[in-house]
Amino acid sequence: MRQFVHLRLHTEYSLVDGIVRVPDLMAAVAAAGMPAVALTDQCNLFAMVKFYKEALAAGVKPLIGVDAWIREAGERAAPSSAVFLCQNLLGYRHLTQLVTRSFLEGQQRGAPMLERAWLQSDTLQGLIVLSGGADGDIGQAIARGRDDEAMRCLTRWQDLCGDRFYLEVQRTGRAGEETQAEAVLELAQERGVAALATNDVRFLTRGEFEAHEARVCIHDGAQLADPSRARRYSE
Repeated sequence: MRQFVHLRLHTEYSLVDGIVRVPDLMAAVAAAGMPAVALTDQCNLFAMVKFYKEALAAGVKPLIGVDAWIREAGERAAPSSAVFLCQNLLGYRHLTQLVTRSFLEGQQRGAPMLERAWLQSDTLQGLIVLSGGADGDIGQAIARGRDDEAMRCLTRWQDLCGDRFYLEVQRTGRAGEETQAEAVLELAQERGVAALATNDVRFLTRGEFEAHEARVCIHDGAQLADPSRARRYSE
């Protein structure tokens, strides 16, 4: 039987959009028979020590990572997302250096970001990189209908990471995902790049969706009942 492992997950230590408590997470993962789970909080490693200890206690392999925003060159360019997972101790050291630098040098409107120029072959050694789904540079290019740009972004990642770069496919019930998935899978087949399925975990059960939305509204300064507010997540 094939086993699924979550590789994209925000805990309550993601101050923008997560409500997952680490002990509850480990109980759920162990109950589901999952052998491992990744921690990829937004731009930080605050939960890492607690996550690591709780995972080992539950008999689950802890995978350490970060869901990071990358600031693109050009004032009008929107930031893009990518997930960095530690493959080994060298990757962990590189990830901690990148995260630290994002807090010290990459702050933008209070949010730590990586500069695109910081991502070089040497600074990404020991790291596995996931494309970021619809929020990644490839996903954004696909959404704009810029297949040529998506190809250039993929080539750039391959040059940096080789076979440690993976394209993400997500089906979480959000608008445009099926079109994205089809385009990503075509790109993966054309270029011989591995694609993997990820969820975008922010809470553990469907019933926690409203509590999660309240957390998002608190961060965004929005009203939960406001029909015009941005809705970036699904149940």
